[in-house]
Amino acid sequence: MVLVTLPGQEWVDAVGPVPGLELGVWDLSEPHPRAKEVRVVVPPYLGAGPRLPVLSTLPDLDLVQLLTAGYDGVPDLLPPGARLANAAGVHDASTAELAVALTLASLRDVPDFVVAQREHRWLPTTMHPALADKRVLVVGYGSIGRAIAARLTPFEVTVTAVASRARAGDELVRSVHGVDELPDLLPQHDVVILIVPLSEVTAGLVDDAFLAAMPDGSLLVNVARGGVVDTDALVRHARAGRIRAALDVTDPEPLPEDHPLWDLPGVLITPHVGGASSAFTPRATRLLREQLGAYAAGLPLRNLVHP
Repeated sequence: MVLVTLPGQEWVDAVGPVPGLELGVWDLSEPHPRAKEVRVVVPPYLGAGPRLPVLSTLPDLDLVQLLTAGYDGVPDLLPPGARLANAAGVHDASTAELAVALTLASLRDVPDFVVAQREHRWLPTTMHPALADKRVLVVGYGSIGRAIAARLTPFEVTVTAVASRARAGDELVRSVHGVDELPDLLPQHDVVILIVPLSEVTAGLVDDAFLAAMPDGSLLVNVARGGVVDTDALVRHARAGRIRAALDVTDPEPLPEDHPLWDLPGVLITPHVGGASSAFTPRATRLLREQLGAYAAGLPLRNLVHP
C-alpha cells in the first residue's frame, strides 16, 4: 500500500477509500513518524507555508498535491525527484465571486455605507459609479480569469482579456491580448482586475508606469498576489486620488497596522480570502478523489507544475 497523507481526518473521510492507497493524517506540524514510507502529501490549505520545509525530510516523496492555486517557492522545498501539483480549478468560483464583489463594493462606495451604518448616519443620496457600461481589463486569463469574465458579462460590461501571449478568444472574449499590449490597453479601461500568478515575470508588473497609464478615477482590483503590485507606487497614485483600489492581497502581507494603505481614500482591503468560501471543500474533495484515483491507477495526473 502506498502511504498518502491528508491534512485532517475530515479530508480522509471526505475523500474516502482509494484502492491501493493508505490514507493517513498529517498536518506537517511535526516530522512524520513513517517518513520513509510517505509517497504523497496533501498539505493543509491554511497556514501550511511555515510547515512546508518538513517535506525535505521525506526521502521517497513522489507527489505533493497542494490545495492552493499558487505555488510560488514550494518547488525549492521539495526533495529531488518529487512532483508538485496545484489546485487549479478548485478556487475559480470563490475567487471570481470575490473579484466581482470587490469591484461592485468599491464602485458603489459600499465601505462608506458600512461606516455610516456603524455611526447611525443616513447619508444623502448621490450618484455612484455603476459596473454597467464599464470597460474591464482582466489581466491573467487562466481558469480563474475566465471565471471572472463569465461572471462579469451579465453586468453589461465590455471585457478585455490579457495573458502572457496573444491567442485566439473563446465564447467570452473575441481575442486574448498579450501582456506586451498593456501600455495601449490600460488607458482604454475603467477597471483592471489582476489574476496572474506571481513569478519573476509578473513581480512588480503593476508599477508606476502601469498605474500612470490607467485613466484618472479607474479601479485596480487585485485577487492575484500582493507582489504583482508595487505597493509604494500604488500608495502614491491612490493618495493623489488618481486610482481606486480593491485588494484581497497586499505586499507586505499581512498588512502592518500602521501601513498607509489602510487609510487611503478609495482603497478597500480584504485579508486574502479569495478562495476561502463554502465552494472550496466540495471542489477540493473532487480534485483529490480524481487525482489520487489516477495516481493509484498509474494514469496521468492533473495540474502538474513541477518539474
